[in-house]
Amino acid sequence: MDESDALLAAFHRTAEPAAARAVERLLRDGSDADLARINAVRLAAQAGLDDEPVIAALLHGARLGLLEMAWNVLCPSCSGVLEAPASLRGVRQEYHCAFCALDSQPVLDDTIEVTFTVSPRVRRIAAHDPDGLGLWDYQRQVFFGSGVAFPEPAAFDALAQRVLVEAAELKPGERIILALPLGTEPLIVVDPVTHAAHTLTVEGEPAPERQDLALVFDDAPTSAGSHAVRPGPLRLSLDNRSSRRVLATVFRLGPDLEALIGGRQPFLTAKRLLSNQTFRDLYRTDTLDIDQRLKILSLTFLFTDLKGSTELYARVGNLVAYDLVRAHFRLLHEIVAAEGGAVVKTIGDAVMATFPAPHRAVAAALRMRAAMQDLNRERGADDLVLKIGLHEGPCLAVSLNDRQDYFGQTVNVAARVQQLAASGGIFATEAVLHHAQAARHLAEAGAAARAELRSLRGIAEPVPVYEIT
Repeated sequence: MDESDALLAAFHRTAEPAAARAVERLLRDGSDADLARINAVRLAAQAGLDDEPVIAALLHGARLGLLEMAWNVLCPSCSGVLEAPASLRGVRQEYHCAFCALDSQPVLDDTIEVTFTVSPRVRRIAAHDPDGLGLWDYQRQVFFGSGVAFPEPAAFDALAQRVLVEAAELKPGERIILALPLGTEPLIVVDPVTHAAHTLTVEGEPAPERQDLALVFDDAPTSAGSHAVRPGPLRLSLDNRSSRRVLATVFRLGPDLEALIGGRQPFLTAKRLLSNQTFRDLYRTDTLDIDQRLKILSLTFLFTDLKGSTELYARVGNLVAYDLVRAHFRLLHEIVAAEGGAVVKTIGDAVMATFPAPHRAVAAALRMRAAMQDLNRERGADDLVLKIGLHEGPCLAVSLNDRQDYFGQTVNVAARVQQLAASGGIFATEAVLHHAQAARHLAEAGAAARAELRSLRGIAEPVPVYEIT
């Protein structure tokens, strides 16, 4: 048995069977392009499986060494990969996309994606040596993120032919001259390797003589420039003073380029992965640096507390009470994971969990209440009572006590809402229940929500809070 067979055998022992088979088929039969940046959401759709077991399988594969995981920082406009660190620790606070002339701060909701690449220990693909990739393969497999949906091959080839004016590969230290006849459409000179871009605005009367323009590519990050030229012949001098090759490409700006690279498809976001139970179990401390703060625009928090647990220990004894509390934790963990969330931490008999969308948290809350009722019926008692609070909003992903955690007013409000809940109650804020899918889930479950203004500790004004009955 070779190394890859041994790794696959271990992989099948850890991942859900159908998801493991789908990943193994991809590793064995997928094209090099398929394996360069694996989009977990797309893979699940192609295999006809739910996202969660496929994401979990890819995480197990990465932990075993079958796959390599990358956190790609994306331009919010073009979805080009501005940086691809191996972990969130490598994500910086500011980025610039020269192609779009856009400054941005990374946001875990939609501008940091997580992709997987087959390990060279298992199978070598062209993307393991990106300097050997041609222009379009480099664009699709390295420069753009997995959320870009390129047209089908025939349409792609036709569009590529219309947008491409000229292209040239320059080795370090090499210099070439391109002769370009300029019309009236604007052009952009892009190098996807050094992330340099120079816009050429064509305006005015045709030039009576040949124009000259010199562009230099160096190792400065994401260098950008803009030049105004007139219609007519242009001699474009390109000088590679960087330490890497340059794929200098001249594109026509306009609707054809937008059609070529403007399609989008779902992908695995950093926010979703941080709220994935398998990820938190496998990568407990390998997430953020102690001083790192990354923005999340929308995350749903669920807090629970086990009512009367102190009295329970006194009534049934430490050993029985301990087993009951552990059973309650096990149920909650299973429900959170099944609804695509993750338990961030437990505090005494309380749980703090996160979900990427409000409707998943609402579904988890209803299942938790039903599960505790079932557990009480099995015991012939009614002393295990869960109080639940939900809130959605922006927050910061941080590192606290060597674990990935969250900070901000949204977290505080969620905890305060839980404190309002009476025995067996579920309380949620307006932000949660005004989410269309959350409201639809409540209606399908036959649940009702009754609103009232409540004061929350530390919050100046009363806020609308809904009790779910």
